[in-house]
Amino acid sequence: MRFALPTLLSAALLAAPAMAFDITNMTEAERTAFNQAVRDYLVANPDVLIESYATLQRQEEAAKADQETQMLADNHDSIFNDPNSWVGGNPEGDITVVEFIDYRCGYCRKAWEEVDQLIRTDGNIRFVLKEFPILGDQSVLASRFAIAVRMLHGDEAYSKTHDALLTMRADTTPETLTRLAGELGFDPGPLAEKMNSDEVAAVIAANHQLGNALEVSGTPTFVVGGTLVRGYLPLEGMQQVVAEARDKAG
Repeated sequence: MRFALPTLLSAALLAAPAMAFDITNMTEAERTAFNQAVRDYLVANPDVLIESYATLQRQEEAAKADQETQMLADNHDSIFNDPNSWVGGNPEGDITVVEFIDYRCGYCRKAWEEVDQLIRTDGNIRFVLKEFPILGDQSVLASRFAIAVRMLHGDEAYSKTHDALLTMRADTTPETLTRLAGELGFDPGPLAEKMNSDEVAAVIAANHQLGNALEVSGTPTFVVGGTLVRGYLPLEGMQQVVAEARDKAG
């Protein structure tokens, strides 16, 4: 004999009104009948499963969002106010966009012009760059070069170097960086010495530590106000994220 699910539940509850319903107290036959009734009910009412799955998804997304909000709050100063990170755009902008970048990353190169357009057309974005080399020795070498340029020659020189490294198609080697230094008007000797310094290594180590804290596993990764954006987004998507961040900020 097969029971409908509501009937079986009602019978179980009436049989033990003072106790919580506990499937472990059923006999084997009752448990088999109960399981079959549940299965029949769900097959007959698939919307219940769809609704349950959608609810679970929403709960997981909300929990993930809360976790990321907490991670950003816990690391606020390292993200937004690190003196070792280059700041461009409008330093007094109402929204800060932070990018974790690797010069050997194809998606970073793809995003480069669109991020630049976002900053120029908006006019009210403070832009922060985090050197985050994760794609091998050439990535580390490029980041060391860029950081050394900033330490020796300042922010404007760093900006030009950043653009040059993102558009460079040759392998990143000591030889190609020596040539690039000459093209940019820098003395390669002091740059090579600074690149290999503990001071430069400490900047990269700190950025990696921050990335680990934020669970950054790839580039580009952006922090837009209080939102983490993992991966490349076209210009329209970035504009929407910036608009939403402004709305949240009030």
